Amino acid sequence: MGHKLTENELNALVSLLDDSDQEVKEHVRDKIISLGNEVIPFLERKWESSFNPELQKEIEELVHELQINLMKQRLHQWHASKDRDLLTGLWIINTYLYPELEFEDLNAAMQQIYFEVWTSFNSDLPAYDKIRIINNVLFNDLKFSANTKNFHSPGNNMIKNVLETKRGNPISLCAVYLLVANKLGLPIYGVNLPNLFVLTYKSEKLGFYINAFNKGLIFTRQDIHNYLEHLRIAPKPEYFEPCETIHIIRRTLRNLAFSFEKIGEMDKAKEVQLLLEIVEA
Repeated sequence: MGHKLTENELNALVSLLDDSDQEVKEHVRDKIISLGNEVIPFLERKWESSFNPELQKEIEELVHELQINLMKQRLHQWHASKDRDLLTGLWIINTYLYPELEFEDLNAAMQQIYFEVWTSFNSDLPAYDKIRIINNVLFNDLKFSANTKNFHSPGNNMIKNVLETKRGNPISLCAVYLLVANKLGLPIYGVNLPNLFVLTYKSEKLGFYINAFNKGLIFTRQDIHNYLEHLRIAPKPEYFEPCETIHIIRRTLRNLAFSFEKIGEMDKAKEVQLLLEIVEA
């Protein structure tokens, strides 16, 4: 970032946003974008105090562009990080619809759910019983369930929404389940099936699958074979094996882009495609 601009200089810049000269306008936009995110609160104040709808629209677009730039930056950092933490990745995606959302708030909401499960949990129990406890707390006590009514709503891909409404799609419900299970130290991972995202419990001695979209239903490898046969899809190793966090983030972004397409928000779908390219690199 260059030197900080004074309030007066910023005011002067913003007032040029609705200049009739297109070149001046472009120059001003570039200048404001180059200042980075610290300029957002100032722009928001200008928006509130402006009675000029044209200027307000310019400011909205600028703020959105700054927020997208920040998201891209965060996604690049996340992609380059060693641990590629799942909740951090999901938080970055959530800031697309909720730019003000702080990681700490999302983390606190997740902690609360983890705590509810942990208080009922007994680590001495056999694996199936542990899963029954998680299922009971998440799907009976806390009432998490499949959002079948608004399946294609973009909010279904936002873990913030899922934690608030207790409704989600297969991947967002699996993400909540996975975050809880991993914190409990269980060998549970995501599995990337066609049209469905599920989980697997995979230890040296034991392996089975869990469908979080169907209240944590436990199923077998044979069930996956049957499912693929039903879809007329040839089985591939990755349909049975644990996937990495990066695949969960990619799939969430793909779902999000698809959701925007379904509701006709093509600009948003395109923006999300660009975000997806970052984690597909």
